[in-house]
Amino acid sequence: MANAVVVLDNGAHTAKVGLANQDEPQVVPNCIMKAKSERRRAFVGNQIEECRDTSALYYILAFQRGYLLNWDTQKTVWDYIFSKDGIGCTLENRNIVITEPQMNFQSVQEAMLEMLFEEYRVAGVYKTTAADLAAFNYVADSEERTTMQSLNCIIIDVGYSFTHIVPFVLGRRVLEGIRRIDMGGKALTNHLKELISYRHLNVMDESHVVNQIKEDVCFVAEDFKQTMQVHYSEEKRREITVDYVLPDFTTVKRGYVRIPGKPREDEEQQQMVPLCNERFTVPELLFNPSDIGVQQVGIPEAVADCLKACPWEAHRELLLNILIVGGSAQFPGFLPRLKHDLRALVPDDLEVSLICPEDPVRYAWYGGKEVATSPNFDEFVYTHDEYDEYGFQGINQR
Repeated sequence: MANAVVVLDNGAHTAKVGLANQDEPQVVPNCIMKAKSERRRAFVGNQIEECRDTSALYYILAFQRGYLLNWDTQKTVWDYIFSKDGIGCTLENRNIVITEPQMNFQSVQEAMLEMLFEEYRVAGVYKTTAADLAAFNYVADSEERTTMQSLNCIIIDVGYSFTHIVPFVLGRRVLEGIRRIDMGGKALTNHLKELISYRHLNVMDESHVVNQIKEDVCFVAEDFKQTMQVHYSEEKRREITVDYVLPDFTTVKRGYVRIPGKPREDEEQQQMVPLCNERFTVPELLFNPSDIGVQQVGIPEAVADCLKACPWEAHRELLLNILIVGGSAQFPGFLPRLKHDLRALVPDDLEVSLICPEDPVRYAWYGGKEVATSPNFDEFVYTHDEYDEYGFQGINQR
């Protein structure tokens, strides 16, 4: 416990954090929240579970457009994480494995190192990306005798602010092949808020509730045009339409899908939202961002484009090892649709294989745990002594 390395997958929506000698991490909302019902109190991280009424929840986010810019908020969340209420240990004189976004700004990297070394007095830092850790975990999980040095794979990280496609050839990121789509869980929730507000009732202030609706009812249509035919058939419409019971925070703490023919007590008095094509048009943005005016290609086209920047002799293995991580990869139907669309974009003689782990949200953290417990971990770490001598520049020369 005294020398255990801290692993922190610092995502824009949630931070996954724990000691390397623990079996699993804590998942903590990476923000400060304020509720109308308790105006005097700010809820940090998992403290939101103590809030009785989470309607009209106001978020103060550390990340803006996918980059860590609000350092006061981030420090408040980190202080909570590394307190008795969090993982129960401080960072002082410990090594830390911490993630950052792809192509992170140098100013953000400098600020992060400064805070870790000077505010939290860490012994050493290994700074990496979630995709690198996911690739490391993929090697560790592999039943074959694959090593990191021989790994050819593509990591699709469907995150909160962005979706990144990151190719690895012989264990190294191909920087020219990294693709970013400005579409993630946050944009999907915001789009669903607009659809419900326009068609049913105003939920523009209800990000927390609408995010739960998205997680509970949305799915990816394998054939979007065919599924849109729902409006021409009453039978198909009945198959897809669901009534979502909204929480009132007295008898119903969390919303749920109403089961036809099996009403709960007092269900008739609850406020309900009927949802039909919203269920599949919202996740469709991951495949067609142009539906809401984002002039970018979808995930399948971005994967096909990233292949062009990779050596042709690696294409076969890359397509056989496509690993999907991130919270927005959990929609039912996501994998079959991605495989179907990707199959049409790549040569017929190349097989396409997609792998989505059981827990795509925490998968990168487990990779960080593997890194932190590897025999040569000390070689990766940028120490406090090196920081004192060389400053930020030293970490780029390693």
